[in-house]
Amino acid sequence: MSRTWGSRRTVTGVGILDRLAVGIDIGGTKVAAGVVDLDGRVLARQRRETPTTDPVAVLDCIADLVAGFREEYVVQAVGIGAAGFVDVTRSTVLFSPHLAWRHEPLRDAVQRRVRLPVLVDNDANAAAWAEWKFGAAQREPDLVCINLGTGIGGAFILSGQLLRGRSGIAGEFGHMQVVPDGHRCECGNRGCWEQYASGNAITRDARALAGERAAGTEALLAACGGDPTRITGELVTRVANEGDPVSREVIARTGEWLGVGMANLSAAFDPGVFVIGGGVSDADDLLLEPARDAYRRTLTGRGYRPEALIVRTHLRNDAGMIGAADLARTFRRRRRRRTTSDERGGAQILRIRTQRTR
Repeated sequence: MSRTWGSRRTVTGVGILDRLAVGIDIGGTKVAAGVVDLDGRVLARQRRETPTTDPVAVLDCIADLVAGFREEYVVQAVGIGAAGFVDVTRSTVLFSPHLAWRHEPLRDAVQRRVRLPVLVDNDANAAAWAEWKFGAAQREPDLVCINLGTGIGGAFILSGQLLRGRSGIAGEFGHMQVVPDGHRCECGNRGCWEQYASGNAITRDARALAGERAAGTEALLAACGGDPTRITGELVTRVANEGDPVSREVIARTGEWLGVGMANLSAAFDPGVFVIGGGVSDADDLLLEPARDAYRRTLTGRGYRPEALIVRTHLRNDAGMIGAADLARTFRRRRRRRTTSDERGGAQILRIRTQRTR
């Protein structure tokens, strides 16, 4: 049960020290933060614009959000899901394509500011963990989470464990090359999967059609006020949901590329479920049905093996926040248990040595 003393809300009962954590999801455009309980429920939330060009401003933003939550709630840890490459120690952001982080020691910098245990992980890892524990893939030990936004973020959970890789940056499959000498990608290469199965792909294709004043683009042009440069993925999805055939065709083509990529991932990892999240997933079955069809057509060994389920995220935009909080809480609990075990072991060794000297 909850009890309020003054303006601070605390939680009584078993495991009081582990119940509440702050989760912070830092993307290229927004910082979403919330207080999350043991069941994955968000008790309070805040949203800010991301200060993309100044690492110190990002720290200020994080510290301010945590301080605001602590005025109302007793929290024990802070988890951060960062859009970038996070090292295997879950402390340093090695690189972020959309933020000014280059070998940024984010965990230690935030810990100094908030005076709480902090864990940093990739934002897609955090979202995958949340969907596995609380969302669309509960009780499924092997899953792939694909976040479709401006690009493609992703994560694997295999045998109930996040797959991080040797350096901590596994899951960057948005940068698998699928078209040699294809569209230039922000990573510096050409033909990456995210150039064909992401929000960028939808925007690029819709703008090209509208710019050519191709037949059937009247609804798109009307929605953007006659200026194709104003077309966004969100606009295309809205017009598609209103029934526009050209917008639906653009989304379906993106879905087909999504399905081909998932078939490739099935050949490598054989997951039981693909969880599709991110803003592009708002197109729902306009995207997912073509993806499922393309997946079935291109799956290696089709007809002789089980097909993975392809589902939309249940936790939507909260997944990264919830997962980051729970990962921080889990890490804190394990560390405390190790410390207690080490202390007990040390005490036992001391007793043995004392007995031997008597």
